[in-house]
Amino acid sequence: MSGASGNNEDLIRVLIVDDEPGLVETLSVAVTEAGWRPYSAADGESALRTARGCAPHAVVLDGMLPDLDGVQVLRRLRYENPRLPVLMLTARDALEHRIEGLSAGADDYVTKPFSLEEVVLRLRGLLRRAGVEDARSDEFVLTVGDLVLMEKTREAHRDGTPIELTAKEFDLLWLLMSHPRQVLSKAQILDHVWSSSFDAGGNLVEAYISNLRRKIDKGRAPMIRTLRRMGYTIRPAEEGR
Repeated sequence: MSGASGNNEDLIRVLIVDDEPGLVETLSVAVTEAGWRPYSAADGESALRTARGCAPHAVVLDGMLPDLDGVQVLRRLRYENPRLPVLMLTARDALEHRIEGLSAGADDYVTKPFSLEEVVLRLRGLLRRAGVEDARSDEFVLTVGDLVLMEKTREAHRDGTPIELTAKEFDLLWLLMSHPRQVLSKAQILDHVWSSSFDAGGNLVEAYISNLRRKIDKGRAPMIRTLRRMGYTIRPAEEGR
């Protein structure tokens, strides 16, 4: 492992590949604040060289690079390390581009513009699924109003009262609470909670939203809201409609 000190050598290494210096710097700060060690590369060839040198635990990879296409870089990274977690960044909203990246081996993706919290959250999930322990955080907790969700124990509480959730209900609620006050479409929910290729339509999302409302909002001020023809959002009950 590379590193300036013994402590640095113990840190989780995250390689950030993007040709926008400002974005790389911002992501590097977020990675450092998460307790990890950032490495960076501005193009595909240097990304491959850096990956061979630092042996990253995860990669944040832009889909559009000045030399190699992001998917080409992804395929080469996958060839050299089939289990390396890769989070794709894309400014392209077309479904076929997201499917191309996922088919090439990306574990997850976020679309620009994105929040740094979302990137860190998704990286943390990928690292844990890969079996890489994050020593700085034994438990990651989301809080919206009086609703609390705990990642490691997969427990939910509202105003101190436990709420029993199925695995997919938990995943859906985690997605909503990761984007408080933001409206998520049915397509976005299907992409993130199930998969881009999942063919169940919006009825599945409606059914799970209904289940969550019954468990979270019944007898209380509502938190989960529907915006007609737009999607769903969650916000503290005290903010009203």
